[in-house]
Parts: sequence; structure tokens; C-alpha cells
Amino acid sequence: MLDALFESVRESRKQFSVYAHADDAADVDGLFAGHNVAVERRPLPPDGPPPFLVVEEDDEFVGAVGLETLEALLEPPRHRPSESVPGISAAYRVLFEALDETVFAAMRRRELVAVSREIEERAYRVGEGTLRVGFQNLSTFRHQVGVYRGLASRSMLDVHVYGASDWEPPTIPGVSYHEYPDRSLEAYWVVAFDEGAPGGQTTALVARETADGYEGFWTDDPEMTREVTAALES
Repeated sequence: MLDALFESVRESRKQFSVYAHADDAADVDGLFAGHNVAVERRPLPPDGPPPFLVVEEDDEFVGAVGLETLEALLEPPRHRPSESVPGISAAYRVLFEALDETVFAAMRRRELVAVSREIEERAYRVGEGTLRVGFQNLSTFRHQVGVYRGLASRSMLDVHVYGASDWEPPTIPGVSYHEYPDRSLEAYWVVAFDEGAPGGQTTALVARETADGYEGFWTDDPEMTREVTAALES
């Protein structure tokens, strides 16, 4: 099911344009290197603004974000959801809106952590609903125990953690552990939140491990988020 979702997202017709000065070429190339994203370069005048990325879909404007901000957003936040910094979360929302449902190749683990943190932040802000996470192996969750202990104790969230059973996680009230229903899912890093109310928030990250790291996408689409959830529950 998740493989099929990947293929449907690949059909996205988004266009990426980077506006940058001539001497910013190295920075632009380095930011998008290995991400399998076609980017059109457009020049800025010498006295123009700092470099920025514009995203369009079917020739309609989707969003824009400064390259410096985009680069910073790929660094995982160092705070926990219970210690939310509004400015950081606002910046992540810009990233989600601009790059929603775009497959990125060669994603690094730190980038996955950064996007995962935003979804956890959203779930914490809403304070109720269901958060499902799959970190491939339960042993990977070892480094997330403090974060999820805080999430479960300070909200009404129903939290479910999935993974191959290679470690015995601690008991945390409000957190349930599950083995993946299908071993093929062990290649995936998944974080999905569904508020559960009509018109409520939904968001998901799906990343698949490859020889070069991960390829992945995130979405705010309710139907797609529920397809991700169904794959974990099946």
C-alpha cells in the first residue's frame, strides 16, 4: 500500500524555482544535491533580496521559503514538544505547505527527525487524536522515549509505536507498542497524526530506506494520511 502511495505522489506536477545571486550557485547546488528534485534557477539583481525557493503546481503559486530558512529547517529541533518554540513551528508550517506531497530522494536521518518533530508538535498542540509512528525497529525508539513520555503525559493523545521487535521498550501510560503487520513495512519510517474530528488536522510522513539513505514525502491530505494509517493497522 505504501509503495502505491509513493508512485501516486511521484506524479505530482510541482515546479521548483530558486531565485539566487550568481555567487550563491554553490549553496543552491549543495542544498538540493541528491534530492532528485528538478530546480529551475533564476537570477536575482545584485541589490535583490536573499535567495529563496518558489513552489508552483500546475502553474499556480503554492508557497515560498528563503533558502537560509529551508536549510535551517532540515536541522532537527533540539527542544521537545512540551517545550514548543512558536517561531520554529511557524517556519515548519511554511515548509510543509510549500513542499507537501513531493518525493525527495537521498534524505538523511536528521531530515526525517526534523519533519517528524513538526508532526509531533502538531499533535501536541491539538492535544487529542491518534499519533502513529513506525521507526523501522523498536530499538530506534530508544532515543525517542523522553519525547513520547512527554507527549503522552501532557495530552489526551492516543499514541501507537510500531517496529520490528528487537528491543523491549519501557511501559509509558498512553503509549501502545506493536510489531509491523507486514515485514515489508520495516523499510519504512512513518509518522501519522489524525485528530479524528470532522475537518480536524491530519498529517503524515512516509520515508523508505534506500541504498543512499531515504526517499520520502509528507502530506496534509486527510485521505492520504488515513491510507498511511491503514497500512500500519492492516
